[in-house]
Amino acid sequence: MKKLKLVINNNIQKNKKEIFFIKKELQTILNLYAKMVSNGTWKDYGLSTGNKEISFDVYQRASDKPVIRILKNLRPKYINEKFLIKDKDGKIINQSENLNKLITKTGWNKLRLVK
Repeated sequence: MKKLKLVINNNIQKNKKEIFFIKKELQTILNLYAKMVSNGTWKDYGLSTGNKEISFDVYQRASDKPVIRILKNLRPKYINEKFLIKDKDGKIINQSENLNKLITKTGWNKLRLVK
């Protein structure tokens, strides 16, 4: 006779990690994008996904590579590496565990896009 198991609390859905920006995060990023477009500093954006990170890429022109990247790290080694801002060379400008704090503490007016 086979042994049967009754599974009551299936945690498959709980273990499923976020694979994209949640609504509040995307809203925060798009509010910043709208502000910077109205200033005339940002022109275009793109979203890219990978196994380890999701990024919101900001472009000066559509044909160039992104000048600023706002990243959500899906597998951070440390808690403060969940959200990152990188420049076009891949250098980390700022990092935080909270996206709102990251965006507010970054001096966007001090960051100049070099042509």
